[in-house]
Amino acid sequence: MEITWREPDDSLRVLLLAAREADGTPDVEADGPLPREFRGGRHLLARDGDALVGYAHVDTAGDAFGNQIVELVVHPAHRGKGIGAALVDEVLKIDSPLRLWSHRDHPAAAHIAEKRGLARVRELLLMRLDNSVELPEPRWRDGVRVRTFVPGQDEAAMVAVNKSAFDWHPEQGLLTVADVEATEGESWFDPAGFFLAVDEDDTVLGFHWTKVHGDNTGEVYVVGVDPAAQGGGLGTALTLVGLHHLRARGTRETILYVESDNRPAVTVYARLGFTLAYTNVAYQR
Repeated sequence: MEITWREPDDSLRVLLLAAREADGTPDVEADGPLPREFRGGRHLLARDGDALVGYAHVDTAGDAFGNQIVELVVHPAHRGKGIGAALVDEVLKIDSPLRLWSHRDHPAAAHIAEKRGLARVRELLLMRLDNSVELPEPRWRDGVRVRTFVPGQDEAAMVAVNKSAFDWHPEQGLLTVADVEATEGESWFDPAGFFLAVDEDDTVLGFHWTKVHGDNTGEVYVVGVDPAAQGGGLGTALTLVGLHHLRARGTRETILYVESDNRPAVTVYARLGFTLAYTNVAYQR
């Protein structure tokens, strides 16, 4: 087996699609751009002859706390052969703070982390809502109305609210106007599913950005409320308007990601009928 840092070829998509078939992740399609977590940065390839059997991506831009972010995938047909451990050992040679993601809290990843003294530092929950769960209608407090996002007009206001709402978050708080504009070019972007709560002066108080995946799964992509506007159920109302929209679109179910230690958000989602599907874990040395 050969492990080298180099740019990947089309065999990377083949590997990622095989992993998605086996694991349900990553969110990669048969064509079009790769998910953002695999773009740019550095690429570590494990090859057995001509076959790509393992891959690690290092996001060198990192998160808000200076950690470079590592995503690692081993082809399902080649697991249990030490490929993941070999990739991790090579990645750990990087002289920088690193966070390595284990999706679905995989036991093999936990074993590798324990052997290398990596600490479990973050848990990201994936929660699911079945379409059989009855949803109440959103209730808006006085002076607040909801409208949809207008590309070319609302980017800066939405980003400002996002920055205030997620100043504690390692990734979301880094969102820029350029990031939003770039996402508007993605195939899944739909301004009709991007809701803004505004006051009587059309000042943005909060937002709910929904997403529909290629398999027709809806997602509560991001819900953010300006801390100065919190209270009165604004976050719950924004969540509900997006959920009703996704069901009207005919999505088969709805998912969301939430930090395990964000207890207020977890509580709101559980009250609406979301249940835990699995946990993603970040390890750090």
